[in-house]
Amino acid sequence: MSDWPELSATSDHETLSMLHFAAQMLGKIRVAHAPWVNHGWHVALQPNARGLSTLPTAAGGNRTFTLTLDLCRHAIVLWVSDESREELPLNAGSVAALHQRLIAMLDTHDLPSSFNGVPNEIPDAVPFARDTSPREYDRDSASRFREALAAMMPVFARFRAGFAGKASPVHFWWGSFDLSASVFSGARAPRHPGGVAGLPDRIAREAYSAEVASAGFWAGGATAAQPFFYSYIYPEPDGYRSAGVAHGRFDETYGEFVLPYRDVRASTDPARMLIEFFSSAYEAGANLAKWDRAALERDPVAP
Repeated sequence: MSDWPELSATSDHETLSMLHFAAQMLGKIRVAHAPWVNHGWHVALQPNARGLSTLPTAAGGNRTFTLTLDLCRHAIVLWVSDESREELPLNAGSVAALHQRLIAMLDTHDLPSSFNGVPNEIPDAVPFARDTSPREYDRDSASRFREALAAMMPVFARFRAGFAGKASPVHFWWGSFDLSASVFSGARAPRHPGGVAGLPDRIAREAYSAEVASAGFWAGGATAAQPFFYSYIYPEPDGYRSAGVAHGRFDETYGEFVLPYRDVRASTDPARMLIEFFSSAYEAGANLAKWDRAALERDPVAP
């Protein structure tokens, strides 16, 4: 057994659910108050040593601010460029209470506080302000989640570093609650059909407007599911679902190759197992889709 921390839907779902809703609030502030960047990369949260943070957001005049899901202090931490700082504990008791207090904190500092109040990509979502159901926040669950992200980040960084073409940062999508890195062939993709639950079709179509392969980690969040790693390519080439992929299997429900987090954690060399999964799934898709791999890839070392 490795030293990667345990994550379980049974013991961690309540806390991961609270973090999912908190992450959505932070991301929605970026949607409302920052110019749109291709594929929505500007709204994704950025992993750091303490948790997940927004990119700086303009606040008028010469001020900017960031918001961090600080999983060391177990709070949403506000940093403003005028040197002010405040934190909001994550154990607010309910989503509605956290939502109300976040807006009040931003208003106190005269910062943009309006954003869409309905969660995305969550079935039967209740508006933040009306979600008064009691929710527990467990510090140990949150800390293990932070440690898991820290353990897997070097593998994601290595996967991303092996690409010379257009590629995303390694970032965290608050809508679906997953860490991912995406690489692109450079070709346009056919029009995406849309229909992603809780996501406007115009957003899905822009996100998948170019041929893309993604590697990621889904923690479940508001969905009570066991965490897993995934890999997919869009558009999906013929023969992809039956391709040989190291350690993983194709999941018809999700439409992607998956590898349970618990299997990686149980390995004697989790990093090697995970990079073999990501690399073999990418190579299978890129070869079948006839990507120009010689032009797109590089050795992940300094020149």
